[in-house]
Amino acid sequence: MSKSLIVAEKPSVARDIAKALGGFEDHKEYLESEAWVVSWAVGHLVEFKDPDEIDPRYRQWKLEDLPILPSPFELKPKQGNSARLTQLKKLLNRKDVTDVVNACDAGREGELIFREILDYLKIRKPSRRLWLQSMTPEAIRQGFQNLRPGSEYDRLGDAARCRSEADWLIGMNATRALTRRMKTRTEKNSWSAGRVQTPTLAMLVSSIASSRAKESTPAFSRAVPIIRSPGMRSSTSVPWASKAS
Repeated sequence: MSKSLIVAEKPSVARDIAKALGGFEDHKEYLESEAWVVSWAVGHLVEFKDPDEIDPRYRQWKLEDLPILPSPFELKPKQGNSARLTQLKKLLNRKDVTDVVNACDAGREGELIFREILDYLKIRKPSRRLWLQSMTPEAIRQGFQNLRPGSEYDRLGDAARCRSEADWLIGMNATRALTRRMKTRTEKNSWSAGRVQTPTLAMLVSSIASSRAKESTPAFSRAVPIIRSPGMRSSTSVPWASKAS
């Protein structure tokens, strides 16, 4: 009997899915029923290779080697994730597993996590997409009744891959360029730059500089006595700030 392999983004989600669908046996690294096999990633299992892993000449940071433009981008297992990839590979290559269900988080990053796994392991089996906005058992069962072809999310996958490649290109090239231009002979650290990191830091620096450039104005506090009605136990005062005249 043919089965579908469900790949969740994390173990807790995989177990929630198994509990909602019912009839699963726990095999520690995966769960299995008569129609389904459920396993999981642990976030991103792979990442792009570093420049020196693409070509040994990039071990030395030289301006004349920039920009570094991999074609294609090559993936490698993230540290500590080789065993999880091996387990997924065994399940994906089972003869009784005829298709794969992407049960990673409903969004761009979840789409990327799933597609990176299939790309790295060179899996060409058909895929379907589970799109959940709630993790209640009812929502999970409803989601499996409305699985969509994975191809319908190709544009989302392309957008995710584009963002990931842009992060690498800007981070690797800009960091090397800045380090070569700005680093002194006595410095050991690199000058880090990134697609999100650099403009965020620029906004913080601009805000701090603007704050420091403002002239301080002396101010004084005044207290206004408030006389309470006869019979009340005490009086009080209300302070407010006023610019010096």
